[in-house]
Amino acid sequence: MTLEKILAEGVLSALKALYDADVAPDAVQLQETRKEFAGDFTVVVFPFLRASKKLPEATAQELGDWLKANVPAVGQFNVVKGFLNISVSPDFWLSTLADIEATPEFGITRPGPDAELVMVEYSSPNTNKPLHLGHVRNNLLGYSLACILAANGKKVVKTNIVNDRGIHICKSMLAWQKWGEGATPESTGKKGDHLIGDFYVLFDKKYREELAALKEQGMTDEQAEASAPLMLEAREMLRKWEAGDPEVRALWSMMNQWVYAGFDQTYKALGVDFDKIYYESETYLEGKDIVLQGLKEGKMYRKEDGSVWADLTAEGLDHKLLLRSDGTSVYMTQDIGTAKQRYEDFPIDRMVYVVGNEQNYHFKVLSILLDRLGFKFGKDLVHFSYGMVELPAGKMKSREGTVVDADDLIASMVADAREAAGNHFDSMTPEEAAEVCRMVGLGALKYFLLKVDPRKNMLFNPAESIDFNGNTGPFLQYTYARIRSLLRNAAEKGVELTPLGAEKALPNVKEATLIRKIASLPGVVKEAADGFSPALVANYAYDLAKEYNQYYHDYPVMKEEDVEARNLRLHVASETARTLRTALSLLGIEVPERM
Repeated sequence: MTLEKILAEGVLSALKALYDADVAPDAVQLQETRKEFAGDFTVVVFPFLRASKKLPEATAQELGDWLKANVPAVGQFNVVKGFLNISVSPDFWLSTLADIEATPEFGITRPGPDAELVMVEYSSPNTNKPLHLGHVRNNLLGYSLACILAANGKKVVKTNIVNDRGIHICKSMLAWQKWGEGATPESTGKKGDHLIGDFYVLFDKKYREELAALKEQGMTDEQAEASAPLMLEAREMLRKWEAGDPEVRALWSMMNQWVYAGFDQTYKALGVDFDKIYYESETYLEGKDIVLQGLKEGKMYRKEDGSVWADLTAEGLDHKLLLRSDGTSVYMTQDIGTAKQRYEDFPIDRMVYVVGNEQNYHFKVLSILLDRLGFKFGKDLVHFSYGMVELPAGKMKSREGTVVDADDLIASMVADAREAAGNHFDSMTPEEAAEVCRMVGLGALKYFLLKVDPRKNMLFNPAESIDFNGNTGPFLQYTYARIRSLLRNAAEKGVELTPLGAEKALPNVKEATLIRKIASLPGVVKEAADGFSPALVANYAYDLAKEYNQYYHDYPVMKEEDVEARNLRLHVASETARTLRTALSLLGIEVPERM
């Protein structure tokens, strides 16, 4: 039970005992005490005057007396007009710390047999190019959200949908056929996703050259686009793929395997994974069949050119294309098929799509169509819509000139961590220093991207993110490593943690503040899960680290001569480190034991 609930229930019991009043729980207004007054929590007593039939000051005094006598958490209190300011007992904070220590996975709630099953979809790459900065934010948000939901007692299935079919991959395939000269990842020394991305860029270059030549011959933009041989060949290749042409399918399979291997390397470097991967090539036909069945049932309509549409004007939207005139599927149709397959594979209670806010309309339509087609889960799907992320102009070069490659970004962050560390790692072996640089570089990247409200657009500044001071991942990692160093130093000097026994020092104000902050972790995890916001956990971790560093400055542990006071400080330090590690793990951030 949280402290706030203990106090609120205490107030209700006091009202019953003093005035025989049964008061609704929501009538108890509990607030944090303003800084200019003594106390931790403030109770507003005005709603209880009808029951007490006394002045506000007298009512507050009687409530305070009763609470101090009957609720162990209440230490002292003071009355300011109609407000009762409660100071929590140091004994309560000590017992709270002991309870936290006795809880192996404090802050984490494991799912029970009847827990809600939530599927979280993230990443969703195309197999025609490497992952980029936008994918990095998507993966980190999705993975962190899955961790937070799991820590809040949900069963979680992490899933990915790979866009492995369509005109985009045909462009890369055609370019490889024409100009690849048999290039492979092995022969070129390139990751497979980068190799295929190069051919996608080459197709676009050659296509633009064709368009320019056709327009020089007098064609309009529309005529040139309709006549460009490369695009016509790519579309023909797509039709052959959908018809199951063996040669096209073999080429597609070979090139996609190169890309999958490249993606796996990037996912491993980012520290994200999936429980189940779906491929559009395996779901788009099912979506097509569902749409055609809906057409038969009058839920869709066909135009004269053979294309199939859904009329959404009754829902305040427009008309949505579901099948092109040549019978090929669009993304919406594929998502319908994928959704059906997922619900057949898992007993999903809630489906969460982690996709950027430029797809808000798409998921609004998907929800409506799934519901219209008879799938009960349609209305319940959640679009975790997040904002875009950009880099300051000129800070990093892009492989394609338009987007920042994920692999380049990761390598750059690790290199920046090494440079920022200076000679701090000189006492480490080269292998240990390299591992710490990897943790710090990735920690800087992850924390900077996750500390911002996910719904907002953001600017990612690599130089700012790697700072060892301020609201950054390296600052949190350094705080953890500093505490671990303190605990090792204490052990080396023969100072070991002893249990918090009957003869003990009581927490001072700073220690009580830290214990209270540590104790609030479960509530933060719940709020982050309910609100789909890893930023709440990130900012909690920063507040905890900042509070501890100020405490450590004011109360040096090893200089304390009182044995019991020093022991208490070591306990506070140890639980601060453990809580930091737990919070950061929910963001996918590793913590080094020393820095």
